Amino acid sequence: MTKTITRQTLRAGVALLPVVALGLSAILFAAPAAFAQVAPPLGVTQRFTLLGGSAATGATGLGSQVNGDVGSSPTPTISNFPPSTVTPPFILHLANDSVVQQAHLDGITAFNGLNQGAGTVIPDNLTGAILTTGIYTFTTGAPNLPNNTTLTLSGPGIFVLRAGSTLIAGTGSTVNLIGGANPCNVFWQVGSSATLLGVTFSGTIIANTSVTIGSGANLVGKAIANNGAVTLSGAGTNAVGGCATPSAAVCPVITVSPASLLGGTVGVPYTQVLTASGGVAPYAFGPVTGSLPAGLSLSVGGTLSGTPTTAGSSTFTIRAVDFNACFADKVYTIAVIPPVPTMGEWAKILLFLALGLAGFLGMRRQTGGRRA
Repeated sequence: MTKTITRQTLRAGVALLPVVALGLSAILFAAPAAFAQVAPPLGVTQRFTLLGGSAATGATGLGSQVNGDVGSSPTPTISNFPPSTVTPPFILHLANDSVVQQAHLDGITAFNGLNQGAGTVIPDNLTGAILTTGIYTFTTGAPNLPNNTTLTLSGPGIFVLRAGSTLIAGTGSTVNLIGGANPCNVFWQVGSSATLLGVTFSGTIIANTSVTIGSGANLVGKAIANNGAVTLSGAGTNAVGGCATPSAAVCPVITVSPASLLGGTVGVPYTQVLTASGGVAPYAFGPVTGSLPAGLSLSVGGTLSGTPTTAGSSTFTIRAVDFNACFADKVYTIAVIPPVPTMGEWAKILLFLALGLAGFLGMRRQTGGRRA
């Protein structure tokens, strides 16, 4: 009986060898359980998908679709919105309002929170790596995912990946999630700048300097640049978002005035002041769709001014955002007519006509005495 059991045990052990070997391979980069942690506090940053420190720039061309608030603090430079768009109910913050200011502070707090706990050191090159939940650092602090390669994150829980300097994901690379991994539970802390080039990337990137997302790249998560710019480069068509939570605040009805705008004339200076009411001042104004007449620009304070350069009709939408990031949109049309002659020009025209008439009458007098 003992002999039989021993053989069965040996056979079972031999049968398990490939499984054991596979398991050892799969957990090659598994972090010890002691290194697991909870997600960092995001605060108001949870509402945002793109948050810059010096600027937030959308893609050109067809633009990009952003599912989450977009803003920049302390420098509220917002560019290329449109053609890039923010999906409602999320908000494009054109000014450094109180919401963006708090989100900026919360982004710094989250960055520092990601320093908690020790981490497993793994190679910078992430080609083919399989990581389970935990905290990871890198050999030189500059992880990279080369072109057309895959990083796999496996299992539920929190992933924290700390890049002491830069993070680069190449064209065609992919962050693949399996085993219940959630992109909103993946956090990349980047000491300087992150660059995602034509990649399908997952996670919240919180960079000390800047984040650049290349043309056609898709990010399921957030891009937060605490001190520099967050940029969607290239001609767009990419989607960014999936981890933002819209504000539950109930906004008041905001009215943008005037009801309509005066027409303009080519070459004649134009000024029109827009105002808003119903919300909490101050308000920030900016175009969201359409194009202003050539030669005109709109200040954040609501002054539409400039000198029209081209005749024609322009229809566009202006958004007014109040102190609490509540907003209202107003569609306007401005008709610009060709230049009107000045008094001096009218005098020249009349003189030309008079000379022409005098010449005509003179010819009549000369021919009038030559009757057959």
